[in-house]
This record gives sequence, structure tokens and C-alpha cells, in this order.
Amino acid sequence: MQGSVVITVCGDLDMLTAPALAGAIEAAARHAPPAIVVDLSGVDFLASAGMSVLVSAHENLTPAVGFGVVASGPATSRPLEVLGIDALIALYRTLDEACDDLRPPT
Repeated sequence: MQGSVVITVCGDLDMLTAPALAGAIEAAARHAPPAIVVDLSGVDFLASAGMSVLVSAHENLTPAVGFGVVASGPATSRPLEVLGIDALIALYRTLDEACDDLRPPT
């Protein structure tokens, strides 16, 4: 996934930490990468503030920049599925799966 950006999040993604994720996504987007992947594999708690950041990023980035989220655990994939966000944002079980799918055509 040459030139693409992976943002790894650990711990809680809530109203206190969501602004840092939003800032990281905005900073990455300024470089116009082919794709941005947010890896939530290390997230223990995903609050609505974190989900709002992901939805906003998807709305602001696509289709110019590929956007996906790695969410495989019950703390991340379950809330995203319950709220229907998985129908809007591409969710992946692993980082490798996301990178393979979002790799720009050669």
C-alpha cells in the first residue's frame, strides 16, 4: 500500500481522544494519499464520538481517497455494525485485508 497511511489507535476512543484521531486523519489527508486506514485493533472502548470521527472522515475523504477501518473485536466491530456504520464505511477484519483491498491500481 505504497503512499497510503495507516493510523493505529489504542485504548479508548471517546470524546477525550476522538479529536486527536480527527487531527491525525486531517493531517494525513493533506498529503493526498491514495488511501487512509484507521486500525482499531487495539481499541478497548469505542464511543459515539469516535464513530462520529470515522463517519466524518469517510464523508470528507471519499471518493478522492480510499478509506477503511480495521475493526475485528467486539469493542469495535459490534458497535459499528449495530449502528449501521458498516454499511457506510468499509470495515476489515485485519490490516492486511484493508491494505490489499485499498491498494491503488498499478
